[in-house]
Amino acid sequence: MPSKKVLLTFLAVDLLMLWMTAVGFGISNLKFEISFPAAVHAEPITGRVFVMISRKNTPEPRLQVGSWGDAPPFFARDVDQLQPGEAAQIDASALGYPLPSLSHLPAGDYYVQALINIYTQFHRAGGHTIWAHMDQWEGQQFNRSPDNLYSAIEHVHLDAKSDQVVRLSLTHVIPPIKMPRDTQWVKHIKIQSALLSHFWGHPMYLGATVLLPKGYDSHPDIEYPVIYVQGHFSLAAPFGFTTEDDSPRGYEFYQAWNSDHFPRMIAVTFQHPTPYFDDSYAVDSANNGPYGDAIMTELIPYIETHFRIIRKPFARLLTGGSTGGWESLALQLYHPKFFGGVWTFYPDPVDFRRYDLVNIYEDDNAFVEPGHHWIFPERYIERKADGQPEVTVREFSRLEAALGSHGRSGQQLEAWEAVYGPMGADGYPAPLWDKLTGKIDHSVANYMRDHGYDLRYYLETHWASLGPDLAGKIHVYVGDMDNYYLNLAVYLLQDFLENTDDPPYGGSFEYGRPMKGHGWQPMSNAELVQMMAQYIAARAPSGTSPTWRQAKSGR
Repeated sequence: MPSKKVLLTFLAVDLLMLWMTAVGFGISNLKFEISFPAAVHAEPITGRVFVMISRKNTPEPRLQVGSWGDAPPFFARDVDQLQPGEAAQIDASALGYPLPSLSHLPAGDYYVQALINIYTQFHRAGGHTIWAHMDQWEGQQFNRSPDNLYSAIEHVHLDAKSDQVVRLSLTHVIPPIKMPRDTQWVKHIKIQSALLSHFWGHPMYLGATVLLPKGYDSHPDIEYPVIYVQGHFSLAAPFGFTTEDDSPRGYEFYQAWNSDHFPRMIAVTFQHPTPYFDDSYAVDSANNGPYGDAIMTELIPYIETHFRIIRKPFARLLTGGSTGGWESLALQLYHPKFFGGVWTFYPDPVDFRRYDLVNIYEDDNAFVEPGHHWIFPERYIERKADGQPEVTVREFSRLEAALGSHGRSGQQLEAWEAVYGPMGADGYPAPLWDKLTGKIDHSVANYMRDHGYDLRYYLETHWASLGPDLAGKIHVYVGDMDNYYLNLAVYLLQDFLENTDDPPYGGSFEYGRPMKGHGWQPMSNAELVQMMAQYIAARAPSGTSPTWRQAKSGR
């Protein structure tokens, strides 16, 4: 008699087939068989197998997929202990994006390539055992992650109505990431976190890239203010700093940083990828573990004891954009006495009544606008700066469902669920909404709010205690046509803060108009650093040595 697990698998496939037939997909007998030789990988693999299908072969099909927009199709499914030489099948029942199924693939000539994203087994401290992709310092990019396997590119004619079987062998291994070397200006740190390693039951690491000021080595008696710059995983220097003129903005910043009349400060970016995303959002969470504590009690103390940083709140500033915008603001709010001010640019949703366009507390479905009886307008997650809608919430949710089950897509919606949401009974993040139907789970939404991740709500419910330490410290910038509708939540945050008293918040909001999209910043990075330096100088305690501000040659 089949096991319960097998019966459930059959039921899931049957339901998927019924759903596909109901919406007109039809049934296709076209399938791919993907295997790997023992000479390439001797052990069985648990992970997710992908087939990428493209009309062009440059770049490789595996490098063309996974994006939000008009990317070529891919199809995928999980594998459990796939043995060397054993074939995994991708057929019409496998989820895909942007085509939902192989049965929708037009007949034609294509370049095809397969890949397997290898998962690691984690025996976590809370008792759950899960499988997820262990970041290899690539920032959760499954199609570039070291040790993942991929096939050669094949040029084939495909017809979804045929009984064709395409066999692909995963004979290539993605090589290790080439780590950048330290220079006079830029230093790299990577340390094992005791807190995170305990939580995950596996060695886990934190990192940082440190940009030093001019004259740092020649003036060993001077301590400097620090700017902690937040953002997606990157090994590049803060603010794009580069001494090579092939990157105009980064080289322009280097020229300013190296000039005689520029503030002398230290800038630091963090690396803290998780098994769910390229960034932990620098906070503790049920699914990611104690990343906030690890950054505050392990990484920052390591940086501040290994570099000559003024270890005082007035000299610690925060900035970042998008993901980094949310986490820089969150760090300031959660640690108001430790940091001296934040410049937040186009942050991820700071009020979950505008979770992009969705109100996760009141809406029942994330895919359509509520309140209609005869028409059901689609909700969008991306638009152009002129207002043209680009990607629906429905489409993007299906992208994530195709990229990984159990919240393992490595993409934005499930990254938020891993950070903000509760852990499900299976040990994986509980979804905020069903990725195929859009049905919202309000218990997950309420958990996100009640555990402090809705930053506007957190401020509103804690202003009496937080306000005195935040007055004058919050500065937010966003375009009025942010491509991901992030300005909408910022408006709600501003509405609350501008009505605070005892004390008034005393910060600032600035909106790019007209038609300024995601990434808008009203000043250059050099101008931002100069603004921050002036802010620090105005708030430095009486008697503080001004030597770090001196702008003489060599300093």
